[in-house]
Amino acid sequence: MKTFVNVQDIGPLDKAMAEAFEIKNDRYKYQHLGKNKTLMMIFFNNSLRTRLSTQKAAMNLGMNVIVLDVNAGAWKLETERGVIMDGDKSEHLLEAIPVMGCYCDLIGVRSFAGLTDREYDYAETVLQQFIRYSGRPVFAMETATVHPLQAFADLITIKENWKASAGSGSPAAKPKVVLTWAPHCRALPQAVPNSFAQWMNAADVDLVITHPKGYELDPQFVGNARVEYDQRKAFEGADFIYAKNWSNPGVTNPADYGKITCEDRSWTVDTEHMSWTNNGKFMHCLPVRRNLIVTDDVIESPNSLVIPEAANREISCSVVIKRMLEAL
Repeated sequence: MKTFVNVQDIGPLDKAMAEAFEIKNDRYKYQHLGKNKTLMMIFFNNSLRTRLSTQKAAMNLGMNVIVLDVNAGAWKLETERGVIMDGDKSEHLLEAIPVMGCYCDLIGVRSFAGLTDREYDYAETVLQQFIRYSGRPVFAMETATVHPLQAFADLITIKENWKASAGSGSPAAKPKVVLTWAPHCRALPQAVPNSFAQWMNAADVDLVITHPKGYELDPQFVGNARVEYDQRKAFEGADFIYAKNWSNPGVTNPADYGKITCEDRSWTVDTEHMSWTNNGKFMHCLPVRRNLIVTDDVIESPNSLVIPEAANREISCSVVIKRMLEAL
Protein backbone atom coordinates (compact mmCIF):
# COMPACT_ATOMS: atom_id res chain seq x y z
CA MET A 1 0.00 0.00 0.00
CA LYS A 2 1.61 3.24 -1.21
CA THR A 3 -1.13 5.68 -0.23
CA PHE A 4 -3.96 5.64 2.29
CA VAL A 5 -6.67 8.23 1.73
CA ASN A 6 -9.94 6.42 1.02
CA VAL A 7 -11.55 3.13 2.05
CA GLN A 8 -10.65 1.56 -1.31
CA ASP A 9 -6.95 1.89 -0.42
CA ILE A 10 -7.25 -0.62 2.43
CA GLY A 11 -8.38 -3.44 0.13
CA PRO A 12 -10.90 -6.08 1.26
CA LEU A 13 -12.51 -4.66 4.37
CA ASP A 14 -13.03 -8.01 6.09
CA LYS A 15 -9.29 -8.71 5.93
CA ALA A 16 -8.46 -5.26 7.27
CA MET A 17 -10.86 -5.76 10.17
CA ALA A 18 -9.41 -9.17 10.98
CA GLU A 19 -5.95 -7.64 10.97
CA ALA A 20 -7.13 -4.86 13.29
CA PHE A 21 -8.37 -7.33 15.89
CA GLU A 22 -5.18 -9.40 15.53
CA ILE A 23 -3.09 -6.31 16.27
CA LYS A 24 -5.36 -5.32 19.14
CA ASN A 25 -4.64 -8.69 20.74
CA ASP A 26 -0.88 -8.26 20.30
CA ARG A 27 0.17 -4.68 19.53
CA TYR A 28 3.87 -5.52 19.29
CA LYS A 29 3.62 -8.60 17.08
CA TYR A 30 5.00 -6.81 14.02
CA GLN A 31 7.61 -4.69 15.78
CA HIS A 32 10.33 -6.06 13.52
CA LEU A 33 8.81 -4.36 10.47
CA GLY A 34 9.72 -0.86 11.62
CA LYS A 35 13.27 -1.50 12.77
CA ASN A 36 15.57 1.26 11.41
CA LYS A 37 12.59 2.87 9.65
CA THR A 38 11.35 6.42 10.25
CA LEU A 39 7.87 7.90 10.12
CA MET A 40 7.56 11.65 9.56
CA MET A 41 4.29 13.16 10.80
CA ILE A 42 3.58 16.58 9.29
CA PHE A 43 0.96 18.79 10.92
CA PHE A 44 -0.44 21.89 9.27
CA ASN A 45 -3.16 21.91 11.95
CA ASN A 46 -3.60 21.13 15.64
CA SER A 47 -4.04 17.58 16.84
CA LEU A 48 -4.41 15.51 19.99
CA ARG A 49 -5.74 11.99 19.22
CA THR A 50 -4.18 11.81 15.75
CA ARG A 51 -0.76 12.88 16.99
CA LEU A 52 -0.72 10.56 19.99
CA SER A 53 -2.32 7.52 18.37
CA THR A 54 -0.21 7.67 15.21
CA GLN A 55 3.02 8.08 17.11
CA LYS A 56 2.09 5.23 19.46
CA ALA A 57 1.19 2.97 16.54
CA ALA A 58 4.51 3.68 14.83
CA MET A 59 6.42 2.98 18.05
CA ASN A 60 4.52 -0.29 18.52
CA LEU A 61 5.79 -1.27 15.08
CA GLY A 62 9.39 -0.44 16.04
CA MET A 63 9.70 2.83 14.09
CA ASN A 64 11.52 6.04 14.81
CA VAL A 65 9.20 9.06 14.66
CA ILE A 66 9.79 12.67 13.60
CA VAL A 67 7.00 15.18 14.25
CA LEU A 68 6.96 18.47 12.35
CA ASP A 69 4.53 21.27 13.24
CA VAL A 70 4.65 23.36 10.10
CA ASN A 71 3.12 26.45 11.69
CA ALA A 72 5.19 26.31 14.87
CA GLY A 73 8.58 24.76 14.18
CA ALA A 74 9.41 25.37 10.53
CA TRP A 75 9.62 28.09 7.91
CA LYS A 76 6.24 29.30 6.77
CA LEU A 77 5.42 27.39 3.60
CA GLU A 78 3.95 28.63 0.35
CA THR A 79 1.62 26.11 -1.29
CA GLU A 80 0.63 27.90 -4.52
CA ARG A 81 2.52 27.90 -7.80
CA GLY A 82 3.26 31.18 -9.53
CA VAL A 83 3.26 33.26 -6.36
CA ILE A 84 5.91 35.98 -5.96
CA MET A 85 7.27 35.04 -2.55
CA ASP A 86 7.88 38.51 -1.16
CA GLY A 87 5.70 38.04 1.92
CA ASP A 88 6.14 36.11 5.17
CA LYS A 89 6.50 32.67 3.56
CA SER A 90 10.16 31.76 3.19
CA GLU A 91 10.00 28.33 1.59
CA HIS A 92 7.87 26.65 -1.04
CA LEU A 93 6.21 23.33 -0.37
CA LEU A 94 7.63 21.99 -3.64
CA GLU A 95 11.17 22.23 -2.25
CA ALA A 96 10.22 21.33 1.32
CA ILE A 97 8.41 18.10 0.39
CA PRO A 98 11.31 16.28 -1.33
CA VAL A 99 13.62 17.44 1.48
CA MET A 100 11.28 15.89 4.03
CA GLY A 101 11.28 12.71 1.99
CA CYS A 102 15.06 12.49 2.34
CA TYR A 103 14.76 11.99 6.09
CA CYS A 104 12.08 9.31 6.40
CA ASP A 105 10.50 6.15 5.01
CA LEU A 106 6.81 6.99 5.47
CA ILE A 107 4.93 10.29 5.67
CA GLY A 108 1.66 11.13 7.43
CA VAL A 109 0.04 14.45 6.50
CA ARG A 110 -2.60 16.48 8.35
CA SER A 111 -3.97 19.50 6.48
CA PHE A 112 -7.48 20.88 6.94
CA ALA A 113 -9.82 22.52 4.47
CA GLY A 114 -9.60 26.28 4.06
CA LEU A 115 -13.41 26.38 3.60
CA THR A 116 -13.23 29.26 1.15
CA ASP A 117 -12.49 27.54 -2.17
CA ARG A 118 -14.39 24.27 -2.60
CA GLU A 119 -12.58 23.29 -5.77
CA TYR A 120 -9.17 23.75 -4.11
CA ASP A 121 -10.19 21.81 -0.99
CA TYR A 122 -11.84 18.91 -2.81
CA ALA A 123 -8.85 18.58 -5.13
CA GLU A 124 -6.80 17.77 -1.99
CA THR A 125 -4.13 20.14 -3.28
CA VAL A 126 -1.71 19.91 -0.33
CA LEU A 127 -1.98 16.13 0.15
CA GLN A 128 -1.58 15.44 -3.56
CA GLN A 129 1.67 17.40 -3.64
CA PHE A 130 3.09 15.15 -0.93
CA ILE A 131 1.99 12.05 -2.83
CA ARG A 132 3.53 13.35 -6.04
CA TYR A 133 6.80 14.89 -4.85
CA SER A 134 7.91 13.19 -1.62
CA GLY A 135 9.00 9.89 -3.13
CA ARG A 136 7.57 8.14 -0.05
CA PRO A 137 4.36 6.30 0.84
CA VAL A 138 1.88 8.85 2.20
CA PHE A 139 -1.15 8.42 4.45
CA ALA A 140 -3.81 10.92 5.45
CA MET A 141 -4.00 12.02 9.09
CA GLU A 142 -7.08 14.11 8.13
CA THR A 143 -7.17 16.22 5.02
CA ALA A 144 -9.43 18.83 3.46
CA THR A 145 -12.09 16.22 2.68
CA VAL A 146 -11.37 12.93 4.48
CA HIS A 147 -10.26 11.43 7.80
CA PRO A 148 -9.84 7.70 7.02
CA LEU A 149 -7.94 6.74 10.19
CA GLN A 150 -10.89 8.00 12.24
CA ALA A 151 -13.49 6.22 10.11
CA PHE A 152 -11.52 2.96 10.28
CA ALA A 153 -11.41 3.26 14.08
CA ASP A 154 -15.14 4.04 14.11
CA LEU A 155 -15.86 0.84 12.21
CA ILE A 156 -13.71 -1.20 14.59
CA THR A 157 -15.68 0.29 17.49
CA ILE A 158 -19.03 -0.52 15.91
CA LYS A 159 -17.97 -4.12 15.21
CA GLU A 160 -16.84 -4.53 18.82
CA ASN A 161 -20.09 -3.17 20.24
CA TRP A 162 -22.70 -4.42 17.78
CA LYS A 163 -24.02 -7.38 19.76
CA ALA A 164 -24.02 -5.37 22.97
CA SER A 165 -25.95 -2.59 21.24
CA ALA A 166 -29.04 -4.66 20.53
CA GLY A 167 -32.08 -3.72 22.60
CA SER A 168 -34.88 -6.07 23.55
CA GLY A 169 -35.42 -9.03 21.27
CA SER A 170 -32.99 -10.55 18.83
CA PRO A 171 -30.63 -8.19 16.96
CA ALA A 172 -31.17 -7.37 13.31
CA ALA A 173 -28.90 -8.83 10.66
CA LYS A 174 -26.88 -5.61 10.58
CA PRO A 175 -26.80 -2.49 12.74
CA LYS A 176 -28.63 0.69 11.94
CA VAL A 177 -26.04 3.48 12.05
CA VAL A 178 -27.09 7.12 11.96
CA LEU A 179 -24.77 9.99 11.09
CA THR A 180 -26.40 13.11 12.46
CA TRP A 181 -25.46 16.75 11.96
CA ALA A 182 -25.36 18.79 15.16
CA PRO A 183 -24.92 22.54 15.72
CA HIS A 184 -21.57 24.22 16.32
CA CYS A 185 -20.28 27.73 16.95
CA ARG A 186 -17.56 27.49 14.28
CA ALA A 187 -17.48 26.46 10.65
CA LEU A 188 -16.00 22.95 10.50
CA PRO A 189 -14.87 20.87 7.50
CA GLN A 190 -16.69 17.83 6.15
CA ALA A 191 -13.73 15.45 6.44
CA VAL A 192 -15.02 13.31 9.34
CA PRO A 193 -18.60 12.90 8.07
CA ASN A 194 -17.32 12.29 4.52
CA SER A 195 -15.06 9.45 5.62
CA PHE A 196 -17.57 8.03 8.08
CA ALA A 197 -20.19 7.81 5.33
CA GLN A 198 -17.68 6.34 2.87
CA TRP A 199 -16.52 3.61 5.28
CA MET A 200 -20.03 2.75 6.49
CA ASN A 201 -21.13 2.38 2.87
CA ALA A 202 -18.33 -0.15 2.40
CA ALA A 203 -19.28 -2.02 5.58
CA ASP A 204 -22.26 -4.23 6.33
CA VAL A 205 -24.41 -1.62 8.07
CA ASP A 206 -27.69 0.20 7.42
CA LEU A 207 -26.54 3.82 7.12
CA VAL A 208 -28.84 6.82 7.51
CA ILE A 209 -27.59 10.40 7.25
CA THR A 210 -29.68 13.16 8.81
CA HIS A 211 -29.12 16.90 8.60
CA PRO A 212 -30.93 20.15 7.85
CA LYS A 213 -31.81 20.79 4.24
CA GLY A 214 -28.94 22.42 2.37
CA TYR A 215 -26.26 20.48 4.28
CA GLU A 216 -26.07 17.59 1.81
CA LEU A 217 -22.66 15.91 1.71
CA ASP A 218 -20.94 15.30 -1.60
CA PRO A 219 -22.65 12.40 -3.42
CA GLN A 220 -19.34 10.54 -3.79
CA PHE A 221 -19.36 10.04 -0.01
CA VAL A 222 -23.11 9.66 0.57
CA GLY A 223 -23.16 6.63 -1.73
CA ASN A 224 -26.11 4.35 -1.03
CA ALA A 225 -26.94 5.86 2.37
CA ARG A 226 -30.50 6.99 3.02
CA VAL A 227 -30.78 10.73 3.65
CA GLU A 228 -33.49 11.70 6.14
CA TYR A 229 -34.20 15.35 6.98
CA ASP A 230 -36.44 14.44 9.95
CA GLN A 231 -33.96 13.76 12.77
CA ARG A 232 -36.46 11.91 14.95
CA LYS A 233 -37.45 9.62 12.11
CA ALA A 234 -33.77 8.94 11.39
CA PHE A 235 -33.05 8.06 15.03
CA GLU A 236 -35.91 5.59 15.37
CA GLY A 237 -34.55 2.10 16.01
CA ALA A 238 -30.92 3.19 15.59
CA ASP A 239 -28.18 1.07 17.17
CA PHE A 240 -25.44 3.70 16.82
CA ILE A 241 -25.68 7.49 16.72
CA TYR A 242 -22.65 9.28 15.31
CA ALA A 243 -22.95 13.02 15.96
CA LYS A 244 -20.80 15.50 14.06
CA ASN A 245 -21.06 19.06 12.89
CA TRP A 246 -20.02 20.11 9.42
CA SER A 247 -20.24 23.44 7.65
CA ASN A 248 -22.27 23.80 4.48
CA PRO A 249 -20.69 21.52 1.83
CA GLY A 250 -21.89 23.76 -0.99
CA VAL A 251 -23.44 20.89 -2.93
CA THR A 252 -26.84 22.50 -3.44
CA ASN A 253 -25.52 26.06 -3.41
CA PRO A 254 -21.78 26.52 -4.10
CA ALA A 255 -21.89 30.07 -2.69
CA ASP A 256 -22.67 28.60 0.75
CA TYR A 257 -19.55 26.42 0.87
CA GLY A 258 -17.86 26.54 4.27
CA LYS A 259 -20.53 28.72 5.83
CA ILE A 260 -22.81 28.18 8.81
CA THR A 261 -26.28 28.34 7.30
CA CYS A 262 -28.12 26.63 10.16
CA GLU A 263 -27.80 27.10 13.94
CA ASP A 264 -30.80 25.07 15.04
CA ARG A 265 -30.07 23.91 18.61
CA SER A 266 -32.89 21.36 18.44
CA TRP A 267 -30.40 19.10 16.64
CA THR A 268 -28.22 18.81 19.78
CA VAL A 269 -28.18 15.15 20.87
CA ASP A 270 -29.75 14.84 24.31
CA THR A 271 -31.45 12.14 26.38
CA GLU A 272 -34.75 12.61 24.55
CA HIS A 273 -33.01 12.10 21.20
CA MET A 274 -31.36 8.91 22.43
CA SER A 275 -34.71 7.61 23.75
CA TRP A 276 -35.87 7.35 20.13
CA THR A 277 -33.16 4.75 19.41
CA ASN A 278 -32.81 1.01 20.02
CA ASN A 279 -30.82 1.56 23.22
CA GLY A 280 -28.34 3.18 20.86
CA LYS A 281 -24.68 3.82 21.50
CA PHE A 282 -23.40 7.39 21.16
CA MET A 283 -20.28 8.12 19.09
CA HIS A 284 -18.22 11.21 18.30
CA CYS A 285 -14.67 11.62 17.00
CA LEU A 286 -13.68 14.23 19.64
CA PRO A 287 -12.98 16.96 20.54
CA VAL A 288 -16.62 17.73 21.23
CA ARG A 289 -18.38 20.91 22.31
CA ARG A 290 -20.52 19.74 25.23
CA ASN A 291 -24.13 20.91 25.36
CA LEU A 292 -23.83 22.07 21.77
CA ILE A 293 -23.13 18.83 19.91
CA VAL A 294 -24.20 16.56 22.79
CA THR A 295 -25.39 17.03 26.34
CA ASP A 296 -23.35 16.02 29.39
CA ASP A 297 -25.72 13.22 30.37
CA VAL A 298 -25.46 11.53 26.96
CA ILE A 299 -21.69 11.69 26.56
CA GLU A 300 -21.19 10.53 30.15
CA SER A 301 -23.73 7.71 29.92
CA PRO A 302 -22.82 3.99 29.84
CA ASN A 303 -23.86 4.01 26.16
CA SER A 304 -21.18 6.52 25.20
CA LEU A 305 -18.36 5.01 23.13
CA VAL A 306 -16.22 8.12 22.67
CA ILE A 307 -13.28 6.84 24.73
CA PRO A 308 -13.10 3.30 23.24
CA GLU A 309 -13.50 4.96 19.84
CA ALA A 310 -10.49 7.20 20.51
CA ALA A 311 -8.47 4.23 21.79
CA ASN A 312 -9.12 2.38 18.53
CA ARG A 313 -7.31 5.13 16.64
CA GLU A 314 -4.08 3.41 17.67
CA ILE A 315 -5.33 0.17 16.14
CA SER A 316 -6.55 1.59 12.83
CA CYS A 317 -3.27 3.43 12.37
CA SER A 318 -1.25 0.33 13.25
CA VAL A 319 -2.89 -1.60 10.41
CA VAL A 320 -2.19 1.17 7.91
CA ILE A 321 1.46 1.66 8.91
CA LYS A 322 2.04 -2.11 9.02
CA ARG A 323 0.81 -2.50 5.46
CA MET A 324 2.95 0.38 4.24
CA LEU A 325 6.03 -1.07 5.90
CA GLU A 326 5.33 -4.45 4.29
CA ALA A 327 5.22 -2.77 0.88
CA LEU A 328 8.60 -1.03 1.22
